[in-house]
Amino acid sequence: MKACLGLLLLALPAFAENTELPLKAGDRVALSIGGILESDAAQISRVYSISDSGTINLVHVGEVKAAGLKPSALQRAVQDAYIKSEIYTRPVVNVTIDGGNTPDRMVYVVSGCRKNGPVAYNAGMTIMKAISVAGGLNEFARPKNTKLIRAGKTLELDLRNVTSDTAKDIKLEPEDQILISE
Repeated sequence: MKACLGLLLLALPAFAENTELPLKAGDRVALSIGGILESDAAQISRVYSISDSGTINLVHVGEVKAAGLKPSALQRAVQDAYIKSEIYTRPVVNVTIDGGNTPDRMVYVVSGCRKNGPVAYNAGMTIMKAISVAGGLNEFARPKNTKLIRAGKTLELDLRNVTSDTAKDIKLEPEDQILISE
């Protein structure tokens, strides 16, 4: 039992919460810039939609890659683009995902719940919250045999431990899959 707990604790960092989500095509980002002339800042500071090719089109510098980057990395990329183009020497950029939780980011409850299927992802969502949104466990569910699949890696869980200790309720990320044996 202690060996299993030790293995679970070693696996948890791979499933740890990261507060920033990578951006993707279709996301909207609010960009604000300071440290430059107010008239220029007014032109640049606005909401941008990430194109199908994964870029945003900025005044004076053109296309900047955004898809795959986290907001903090996009901030640095925008600052660097203006500095490298020798347009501004010390721009201060802030980027946030516009609207907070994007409704097209999903987690997938594959089996074991009353309403299996996609569940809209919300920041801070945990495995137990996703199961709750999916109608709770069905009468055939075996919570002892649960798998969480993230980015091709599988973590085996016993949800009975999670219900008795909420600290073990793993935070989810978009595209996670939850499989509860039946």
